[in-house]
Amino acid sequence: MPQTASARFTLDPAFAVGDVNPRLFGSFVEHLGRCVYTGIHEPDHPAADDAGLRTDVLALIRELGVTVIRYPGGNFVSGYKWEDGVGPVEERPRRLDLAWRSTETNRFGLSEYIDFVRKVGGEPMMALNLGTRGVAEALELQEYANHPSGTALADLRIGHGDKDPYGIRLWCLGNEMDGPWQTGHKTAEEYGRLAAETARAMRQIDPDVELVACGSSHQAMPTFAAWEATVLRETYDLVDHISLHAYYEERDGDRDSFLASAVDMESFIENVVATCDHIGARLKSRKKINLSFDEWNVWYQTHYQNAEPLNWEEAPRLLEDNYSVTDAVVFGSLLIALLRHADRVTVACLAQLVNVIAPIMTEPGGPAWRQTTFYPFAQASAHGRGRVLQVNVDSPTHETATYGEVPLLHATAVLDEPTGEVTVFAVNRDQHRPLPLEVVLHALPVTRVVEHTVLADADPEARNTLAEPERVTPHPGEGTALADGALRATLEPMSWNVIRLA
Repeated sequence: MPQTASARFTLDPAFAVGDVNPRLFGSFVEHLGRCVYTGIHEPDHPAADDAGLRTDVLALIRELGVTVIRYPGGNFVSGYKWEDGVGPVEERPRRLDLAWRSTETNRFGLSEYIDFVRKVGGEPMMALNLGTRGVAEALELQEYANHPSGTALADLRIGHGDKDPYGIRLWCLGNEMDGPWQTGHKTAEEYGRLAAETARAMRQIDPDVELVACGSSHQAMPTFAAWEATVLRETYDLVDHISLHAYYEERDGDRDSFLASAVDMESFIENVVATCDHIGARLKSRKKINLSFDEWNVWYQTHYQNAEPLNWEEAPRLLEDNYSVTDAVVFGSLLIALLRHADRVTVACLAQLVNVIAPIMTEPGGPAWRQTTFYPFAQASAHGRGRVLQVNVDSPTHETATYGEVPLLHATAVLDEPTGEVTVFAVNRDQHRPLPLEVVLHALPVTRVVEHTVLADADPEARNTLAEPERVTPHPGEGTALADGALRATLEPMSWNVIRLA
């Protein structure tokens, strides 16, 4: 692409990607570290409600705008017995959790999860254990959770105090079954058959359930694409989505490549779409498999891999990454990648929600606060609903060690058709220089800039902490104007930008 002094693109409502499914703004609660215990659930906390949920955390989750909450894992689910988390709390067994070498008390279980989801206004997304369990246990959980009454398991739920069914529509058929680290890891052939049989049986109870088959744990897996193809040959007509998981971190001080992480995320999405559609063509099917990007985030995995093994503690402090403003800009770029593929990515879950690689942090008995990554998610959920417009950028580029030549501008735009409001989400990947931006507007009746907020800081390592919980917050952009059918703005170096037009 020729170098230009500024970045530029055109918006026209006649050229759209697709409508945003609200499920794109989902998150993830796993029995891992302090996500559950002293995160969302702390009965002895001054702000706890009658169910032991921290009301200060519930308020932040509502502000975050989470729509779907995946549970209970993650790697944890592949050794989980759902029966351990129902009935009287004092009678629930303590178990060893092999995934995270912790002791699970089961004080928080299925009923508590449903109560939590309802209180934050979300939708449940339940993962099934297809690692150490199988078809029978999946059906038993489905009956316990969703059948109204008149059977042993439905009546057991009622006896446990939940008269109304939970109404779980969205189910994950296992978790990361391609990974050798997964308890009960399987080959693609083994998993494909098990997923198909589970899906077929679940649809006998309820033909309208929505099912997610396990895709590759990340694009670098040696079985990537071949895994998806094999699994989908078995399950294509039985499932609705296939999953993707991806995490990114800065490695060896290569910040330019880190800022371009969404290049890999978009490639991952497009390659999975191509694989799905290839299998659909081979099967001569008109059906389209959608994507559930049900784990994504910035995560410094290399820090965890070098840590000492855990020794069966209860709710240890684990994976509690403290995110910098640089991490938040990359995080925003990953959100842009999801929105740019809203026609096929119809579910996405930020992993995770509280304390564990999370936008919300807590202290036991103490406060809760927003990490830097809280702000891009909350803004995207609030203003990223509607129709995603095509954005083809003409932008300066630079060379990265990992991804080659990449544009300095990463952007998308969402039209709220009922109000006519347009929101531009944009990241300037340049660490040192501002980026002038021009957006030409065709057939869009906007007349003013409602707001331009920026997440950036002169210190790329600036973070929010217990001692300084509001060190990094969005601030107003300067010099942004709408005139002569075009938006003109200057994007600060290494920044996440939200520009609202009406």
